[in-house]
Amino acid sequence: MNDALIALEAQVHADLAKTAHPDAAWLTPRLGPDDRPALDVLVVGAGQSGLATAFGLMRSQVSNILVLDKSAEGQEGPWLSYARMHTLRSPKHFTGPDLDIPSLTYQSWHEARFGEENWRNLDLIPRALWAEYLLWFRRVTGLPVRNGCEVIEISPAACGLLAAKVQMASGVDTVFARKVVLATGQEGMGDWIIPEALRHLPPSLCAHTAQPIDFAGLRGKQVAVIGAGASAFDNAAAALEAGAAEVHLFCRRAEIQVIQPYRWLTFRGFLRHFCDLDVAWRWRFMRAILEMREGFPQATYDRCAFHANFFLHEGAAVEAAGAAGRGVELPTPNGTFAVDFVISATGIDMNFADRPELRNCAANIAAWADRYEPPVDERSPRLPRFPYLADDYTLVERVAGETPWIADIHVFAIASTMSFGPSGSSINAMTTAVPKLVHGLTRGLFRADIERHWASFRAYDVPQAVVERRTPAMGEER
Repeated sequence: MNDALIALEAQVHADLAKTAHPDAAWLTPRLGPDDRPALDVLVVGAGQSGLATAFGLMRSQVSNILVLDKSAEGQEGPWLSYARMHTLRSPKHFTGPDLDIPSLTYQSWHEARFGEENWRNLDLIPRALWAEYLLWFRRVTGLPVRNGCEVIEISPAACGLLAAKVQMASGVDTVFARKVVLATGQEGMGDWIIPEALRHLPPSLCAHTAQPIDFAGLRGKQVAVIGAGASAFDNAAAALEAGAAEVHLFCRRAEIQVIQPYRWLTFRGFLRHFCDLDVAWRWRFMRAILEMREGFPQATYDRCAFHANFFLHEGAAVEAAGAAGRGVELPTPNGTFAVDFVISATGIDMNFADRPELRNCAANIAAWADRYEPPVDERSPRLPRFPYLADDYTLVERVAGETPWIADIHVFAIASTMSFGPSGSSINAMTTAVPKLVHGLTRGLFRADIERHWASFRAYDVPQAVVERRTPAMGEER
């Protein structure tokens, strides 16, 4: 560790100490059914959103927490697995997990590691450095994280607690907590979509962009990429750079989407108050934004266009796939293409029943379809499947009274988008979204303990001063 980084870490600790008010402890751990103190909050997922949530809780003196992640340390989130872009797409000045502590920003860390001039000359943040920064952030803030732990079931327990079954290398354990935050990123409350036309293809012929892909094995092969978002171009570029003979990218739209709606909405009014709008306005905005999908930056396109063996096919929806020797035939409106391998860059679907951790409540989780019917010209087949969340990011019952315990499960992931806009998996929204989530968590914890707080207040008898009362002497004038 260089001197600048040592100095930065000292500054972090000083800044946190100076801004800790009010620092009074205010929570008393409850005992779980196993007679061990239960957690106040269990955070599932140690990616950027989970870490930021844990940091926000610690800053609110909610320290009886634990963050679990199924991946090995350093492999949390997409950055070193299925993210295949060279850099983040967010502008380098966007802040995130730091929650407005200047010494904790990526810029401060980068300048300490590489110097101020390097930062000035930096265009976008390399994704590997972002992953390194998140590990530093986790360490310097002292967040309690355990890796190799996957939450496989959540159920109600005695005394208003939740029981989370956790799969570890050593077996299955149960963790009890008052609240659970699902900071599970893109997977959140669903699963990756492979279009119906491709689902019969074996893994040797087709993979989703979120899955491991042997790009070296695509050398000299004909490759098809289905989809035209940023991740589609990232995977096309990875195949081209690995030596694919040709890469064909199929876009169902007449023209590819080049506008990035998230750039427009990155202002505090929208990010902070979108969730305060009525359902009609929220639906209208998010339908337009999500159906546009995210545009890709120039560098992402150029990375593919640099290769003469890259072919973009617009207005070319792939609606079928048939076997062709050892490969696949893809009929499209632009003709039929024979390829050796298909990469599906088709996003994620909301499907609560697919999540094992939610199997005890999936049937009673309210979706947007249960709470709002849009006008005919604003309907969408995909958006009604998103969960309809309360104002503190908690799950809402579809039928009241059947699973009341889900009001202590907070969703801070891509699944939050319909209710809160970009929040649970977006760097651009983190500085407004995390405080809102933490406010909801602390509000729930405080309200649940109100009788104890009242009793504590009534018993409080610590004087601030000693008052000496004198008795006037006999004959003393008054």
